[in-house]
Amino acid sequence: MAIVLECNNLSKTYGKVKAVQDISLKLEENKIYGLLGRNGAGKTTLLNLLCSQIIRDSGEVKVFKEEVFENASALEKLCFVKERDLPIADYKVNRIFKAASMLYPNWDEEYKKYLIKEFKIDIKKKYKNLSRGNKTLVNVIIGLASRAAITIFDEPSLGLDAAVREKFYNLLLQDYENNKRTIVISTHLIDEVSSLFEEIIILNNGQLQVQEELAILLEKAYFLSGREENILPFLKDKKIIHKEFFGATAIVGVFGKLSESEIRELKLKNIEVSSMPLQKLFIYITEKALI
Repeated sequence: MAIVLECNNLSKTYGKVKAVQDISLKLEENKIYGLLGRNGAGKTTLLNLLCSQIIRDSGEVKVFKEEVFENASALEKLCFVKERDLPIADYKVNRIFKAASMLYPNWDEEYKKYLIKEFKIDIKKKYKNLSRGNKTLVNVIIGLASRAAITIFDEPSLGLDAAVREKFYNLLLQDYENNKRTIVISTHLIDEVSSLFEEIIILNNGQLQVQEELAILLEKAYFLSGREENILPFLKDKKIIHKEFFGATAIVGVFGKLSESEIRELKLKNIEVSSMPLQKLFIYITEKALI
C-alpha cells in the first residue's frame, strides 16, 4: 500500500519534559489506525506535530511525500478533529460548517446535512452555547464531511453517551467502507473501538513502543489458566506480562506466539488458553514498558 503520511526522528520538548522522543512511523492509505497511550504519553503532541499545529524541535513530517510545514497543498489533505473547543466558539454552528467547507476541497455538503439530522444538531446556536457532547459532535461532523485523505480524531467521544458513541462508530465505519481514506483515532475507550482498528500505534513516555497490525499483535497475546507448575514449562521463550492467582489456579498473561503443538500440549495438561483483549494487553505492556 502507498504511504500517505510519514515522520522521521520527530521530537518535541517542553522545558525538561520530552513530550515526543525521536518517533518515526509510516501510515498507509485507506487504513484505520488506533493511537493508544496513557495520559501524558505524547499522543496529542504527536498529532499536533503531524498536522503542523505546533513546531517540532527536530525531524520531518511528509504528507503524500510533501513536507507538511507551511505547505497549504499538504495541509488540505489533513483534517485534525481535536478534543478541545474550536477557536471560533462565538460563531453559530452553520457558520462554522461554512468555514470548514472552504478549508477542505473534498467537502461533502450533502453528507454534512445528513449528519446534522442524525445527531440532531441545532445549527442556529452559537458553538459556545452547545453542550459538551454537541460540541464534540460538531467537530466529528467536520471530520467525517471533510472527506480529507487523512482524517484524525483525538478523543472523539468526549461528552457523548454510550448510544451516541455507538452511532458515531457505526457511521464512521459505514462511511469508511463507502469512501476509503486513512483514519487515525486516538482514544482511551479502547474496548469500544478496537473492532474498528486495523493497525495499532502505542506511545509510552513520548516514545513509539508498538506499531503493529492488530490481528498479528493479538495472535501473540493470550491468557493461560491452570496450575502454575503446569504452565511454567511452556514459558521459557515467552514474555510473562501479567500473573494473578485464584486459589490454586494461576492466570498468566503471555506475549509470544504459541504453536499448534504447544496449544495441544497445554490442553492435555488441563491448561486453558484464551485470547487477551486489546485493552488488557495495552495496560500490561505500557505499565511494564514491555515489547
